[in-house]
Order: sequence, then C-alpha cells, then structure tokens
Amino acid sequence: MSRLQVVSGKGGTGKTTVAAALALALATEGKRTLLVEVEGRQGIAQLFETEALPYEERKIAVAPGGGEVFALAIDAERALLDYLQMFYKLGSAGRALKKLGAIDFATTIAPGVRDVLLTGKACEAVRRREKHGGYTYDHVIMDAPPTGRITRFLNVNDEVAGLARIGPIHNQAQAVMRVLKSPETAVHLVSLLEEMPVQETADGIAELRAAELPVGGVIVNMVRPHVLDEAAVRAASGDHRDAVARTLAAAGIRGGTKLVEPLLEQAAEHAQRVELEREQRAVLLELGVPAYELPFLGDGADIAGLYRLAKDLRKQGVGV
Repeated sequence: MSRLQVVSGKGGTGKTTVAAALALALATEGKRTLLVEVEGRQGIAQLFETEALPYEERKIAVAPGGGEVFALAIDAERALLDYLQMFYKLGSAGRALKKLGAIDFATTIAPGVRDVLLTGKACEAVRRREKHGGYTYDHVIMDAPPTGRITRFLNVNDEVAGLARIGPIHNQAQAVMRVLKSPETAVHLVSLLEEMPVQETADGIAELRAAELPVGGVIVNMVRPHVLDEAAVRAASGDHRDAVARTLAAAGIRGGTKLVEPLLEQAAEHAQRVELEREQRAVLLELGVPAYELPFLGDGADIAGLYRLAKDLRKQGVGV
C-alpha cells in the first residue's frame, strides 16, 4: 500500500480538487492523512473554505468514520531554515541569512535544491513516527506541480547531482529518492476526456516510467453524464425534424417547431462529445494503468462536492 500519494495533472483538470478528495477518501474510518501543497497557491485553503494555510500542519476536515485530514503549505524558504537548523544547528544565524536575502537567493539560483526541500518535507512526514512507534500519518497526499514538470520535480537526485555529490544535501536527496522510488509512493495523473489532457497524461506516464518513478493510476475528472442512449445518439446524426416536431406537438408543447433545430443541434453536439470521449477512453486504457472516473460537479467543488468525490474515490479503491 502506497503511503505517499502524489497527484499531478495538466492545468485545468482539477488536480488540487482531486488531491483534496483523495485525502478525505483515505482518511475514512479513523485514518489520518496529511494533504501537502508545494506551489504556494493556497488552493487547499480555498477548497476547504478556511484561512490561508501557515507553514505548520493544521487539521482542516474530519472524514466519515472519524478520520482526520491535516494540511500543510510547504514554503521553500521555511523548509530551508528547517534544513539548516537540522543539519547545521544554525538557529538564529539561519534567520539572519533570511533577512539578508540569502535564503531566497539559494532557492532561486539552485532550483534543484528547492525541489529537494519541498519533496523532502513531504517524505519526512511519510517517515515520521510517534513515540509508540506508529506512523504519525497513514497517508500523505501531495498536490504536486503539473504533468509537464512532475518528473523533473520528483527526480530530485538528478537535479542536485551537479550541485552536491557528497555531503548533507546529497544525502538528503538520496533519502528522498529512496521514498519516491519505493512501493511507498504512487504518482496519480488527473486528466479529462479531451485530446490535449489525455496526450499530456500519456507523455507524463512515459516520462515517469523512464525515470523509474512509480505510476499509480489515471483519475479522469469532470465526467459528464450521457443524457442520450446509443440509439438516440445515432439518430441525432440523421434528419429527423418531422419526427421531433410531431413528438413535441404530441407532448402539448406550443411553438414546438421553433425548438426542432436547436434540439437537433444540441443532440448532434452531444453525439460528437460522446464519440470523442469514447476515443479518449480507449487511449487511456492503452496506457496500462488503472483508470478511475469522477463526475462533473455542476455546483462547483465546494465542501459537499469534495465529500461526494471522496465517496466515489473510496468506492473505486483509489490509493488503497
């Protein structure tokens, strides 16, 4: 069972929403999960309708069965201060470096070090244990960068190879990679049933596999219901104006003839979407990874919507 669940996806696919729902799903029945944000967008706080997350682990929700969801917005500068205190015992000297701008300079000039700090903080939470010996969190869920950057972000060992071949930074990167490339980790990619997100998902899986990073599954988000059955979809592509007009008249709808053209246009658009989705599903199936689906939420991803998505993920066994 993977204890670190990394969620990525093309921009606009709803990866933060899926990560939040996954955290709720995995916290069901008394489990404890930590939902980690690494991009500084405060997307988690917005979803759970709470104030901006500080650089500390804070409980933000209770899952069905009494499980708890904690959240953490990882800041690279604060993570570097923690790192300097942990390995070099700099304390106030580290804070002085921050005031001088050295911390910001270090995380900007060496982006590989920044990724080590961000992923390292999440991996530390995965490995952390309580005094009684049990893990502090049953699962850690990371709302990670988009698909186009996910492999480079996670492959921190290669990122720092040219910066530090020995010493604490090198050792930290090695420790992080041991977690990221182990069965403890699964990288899920969020997609839509559209050509560009599906293609980016396929490319992302290929890159993850080439880097020997563990691929979890594809979570297809915002799936719309099919309001017409197969026969109706086929019929929509033909010329059935007279039949539609007669049906509207029989139903007692006045001015039904004016509705015929718009109805047929909508039916044709629906048929086209259904065919496109069928094609994209076939592409995803060929990727050889588990695929899951989440419905489109007409009212948006509010708290109630998150719990609904979490229930769907739980039924499908995502991450379990």
